Amino acid sequence: MTRPTVRLGPADIIRLGLLGPRTRPLRAALSALGISIGIATMIVVVGIPASGQQGLADQLSALGTNLLRAEAAIDQQSQKMPPVPESASAMVARIPPVQQVSEVANTHAQVRRSHAIPAAQSSGLTVLAAKNDLLPVIGAHVASGTYLNAANAAFPTVVLGAVAATRLGITAIAPGQPSLEVWIGSRTFTVVGVLAPSPLAPEVERSVLVGWDAARHWLGFDDHPSVLYVRVQESQIDPVRSVLANTMFPQNPGRIVISRPSEALAAKRLTETAFSGLFLGLAGVALLVGAVGVANTMIVSVLERKRDIGLRRALGATRRQIRGQFLAESVMLCLMGGLVGAVAGVVGTAGYAMSRNWPAVIPAASVAGGISAALVIGVLAGVHPAVRASRLSPIEALAAA
Repeated sequence: MTRPTVRLGPADIIRLGLLGPRTRPLRAALSALGISIGIATMIVVVGIPASGQQGLADQLSALGTNLLRAEAAIDQQSQKMPPVPESASAMVARIPPVQQVSEVANTHAQVRRSHAIPAAQSSGLTVLAAKNDLLPVIGAHVASGTYLNAANAAFPTVVLGAVAATRLGITAIAPGQPSLEVWIGSRTFTVVGVLAPSPLAPEVERSVLVGWDAARHWLGFDDHPSVLYVRVQESQIDPVRSVLANTMFPQNPGRIVISRPSEALAAKRLTETAFSGLFLGLAGVALLVGAVGVANTMIVSVLERKRDIGLRRALGATRRQIRGQFLAESVMLCLMGGLVGAVAGVVGTAGYAMSRNWPAVIPAASVAGGISAALVIGVLAGVHPAVRASRLSPIEALAAA
C-alpha cells in the first residue's frame, strides 16, 4: 500500500528553513555576515553619492547657478595683467539680461600678520581691491564683524576670506575688544570682518579684501579690474556669455577667460564620487565571499544532518520536500543577512549624510535591489546542497549517520 504524500505549505517550508539558523545561531550569523557587508556596501555606495548630489543641488539652488566669472588672463610672455578698462563693470551692466555686476582686482601687495615677519615670509595670500557690492553677487556673507561699506571702505580696513582668516589666525571679530591688524605693504590695516566660506568664489576665500578707494590711495592700485562677477537671467546665460568678453575688454577680448563657478563646483563633486564604481566592485566581491560562505555552511549542514534526512525520507518525505527544506534554509539565511545589511546601509548612509549636512537620500531601488540580490544568492548558494541532500536514500543516510 502506497503511503500518501504529505504536502508542505509555505509556512511549513519557512519553519523548516529556520531550523538550521535556530539550532546553530553563531554559524548562521557568521555565514550571513558576508551577505550583510556586501548589501550594506551596495546601499552606502549608491546612497552617499545620491545624498551628495542632492546636497549640491540644494547648495547651488541657494547660491544661484546664474553666476558668470570673467577673468583677465596673464600674458605668458610679459607676465603682466592686461589693462582691462576701468569702465568694464559699467559696460557689462548695460547688457539687458545682466542683473548684478561686481569686480575685484589683484593689487599684488603682500600681507603679513605683523611688520615683524620678514617680507620673504609673507602669508602667500592675495590682496584684492573689492567693491562694496561684491557679497550679494558671489552669494557670500559675513561670518563675523562687517563688510566694506561707505563708512569704512576709503580707510585702511580689510575683510578676510575664510581661508585667509584661518591662515592669519584671525577667525572672529569680537565686539568691544581691541582692533586686530594685519600688515600690507608698508602700513597696518584694521580687520573689520571675516567672511564665511564662499563656494562659488574660492579665490575670495584665500584673499584679503581692501576697499577700492583704499587700495588706490595706500597700495598704488591702478584702478583696472582683473575679475568681474556677473549675475545673469538663468535663461540668458549662453547669450550673455558669448558677448561678455567683447563687452568687458573690446580691445583684446581674447585675453578674457569666462567660467561658470557652479559648473566647476559640480565637477569637483563628481571627482569626489569617482570611486563609486570601485566600491561597487568591492561590494560584489563581498557578496561573492558571502555566497561561498553560505554554500559551505549548507554543505556542512547536509553532512551533519544525514540522520535527520534519512528519518524524514523513511517517514515518507519526498526528494522535492528535502530539496525545498535545504533551499529554504539557504534563502532564509541570505535573506536575514540581506535585511541586516540593508538596515546597516541605510543607517550608514544617513549618518554620513548628516555629518556632512546633506539631506539623506536612500534610493528605494538600491534597498530593494540589495534584498533581491540576497534572495538570488540564497537560491544559487543552496541549489547544490539541496540537490545533494535530496539524492540521499533513507538507507544510505541512516547507515552513514
